[in-house]
Amino acid sequence: MSSWPPDPNKPSNSNNNVPQPHQQMPANIAGREWHLLEKTLLASIEEQRRARRWSIFFKLLTFGYLILIFIIMGRGCSSSDSTGIEGIDSKNPHLAVVDVQGVISESEVANADDINEALTRAFENPNAKAVALNINSPGGSPVQSDLIWQNMMDLREQYPDKKLYAVIGDIGASGAYYIASASNEIYVNPSSLVGSIGVIMPSYDIEGLLDKVGVKDRTLTAGEYKDILSLSRPMTDFEREHVEGVLNNTHQHFIDAVKKGRGDRLKNPEKNNLFTGLFWTGQQSIELGLADKTGSIRALEKELELDEVVNYTPVDPIQQLFDRFAVKMGAGLGSSVKISALPSEQNSGEMR
Repeated sequence: MSSWPPDPNKPSNSNNNVPQPHQQMPANIAGREWHLLEKTLLASIEEQRRARRWSIFFKLLTFGYLILIFIIMGRGCSSSDSTGIEGIDSKNPHLAVVDVQGVISESEVANADDINEALTRAFENPNAKAVALNINSPGGSPVQSDLIWQNMMDLREQYPDKKLYAVIGDIGASGAYYIASASNEIYVNPSSLVGSIGVIMPSYDIEGLLDKVGVKDRTLTAGEYKDILSLSRPMTDFEREHVEGVLNNTHQHFIDAVKKGRGDRLKNPEKNNLFTGLFWTGQQSIELGLADKTGSIRALEKELELDEVVNYTPVDPIQQLFDRFAVKMGAGLGSSVKISALPSEQNSGEMR
């Protein structure tokens, strides 16, 4: 007969059948768990190290790019070829150059304000022995072209001892030739495109196309001729005559400017159709009196016996920075492509 409650001083026989709380696990199982835990910790540590290495790499890369940008900016600001910068090195006798590149427009690089500012700086500098417009432009705004033309004529009158040249590269047409005509002499390449003394106003009539696709023009106007250049209807005879009168008036301003600039050097303008909007090669333009001789900026420098050319064209430092950076990046990519495209030494043999 068992007694209850059990006597605590009496040893119990049931301990043999109940596992003890702190009974030790087999050695092989404990070893595998510790090994797994060790691998997990080591992997975590390695991942942290890898993350730190990449973080350091990208920080160094960013720092390197910043240094490169500062170096490029420093070179850009100290370059003697950059104008519009007060620190330009122009203490030696030199040929002053002003670029007229691309479409002539108030919103483009070739605009009257920047070009006139550069021309004025060039004429005011006593070390600039001559001034040359480096022209490569199909033309553009008649207003911007005329503003430059007027400033050139004023500077020629104000500084009679300093000659003003126009050097035409690939093309000097329309508004660009308008500008060139104000120079003392015009230099061209034999294959340059020169002339196009005329005015154009593009206009289209797409009424038939709109009818085909079912589009109706519901433009509202206040003023009988406010939609005179509408694409959805043809011009009336009166409207056409009016627009042609505007163009003819602008064309006459162009003709008068060229005649005043070129004078008697023009060869029989009416017979040779110089003012009809036609264009010619550089060689033909010399024969017609539209240009004076063949040559380039470098040839003009030698002819004037000057050892230095200084470009006075205003430069946007931010744009110049990105342009230089893009050029350097492009050159680097080009070099890498060129190198990777070369055959290996084992297979290339000798090339002559």
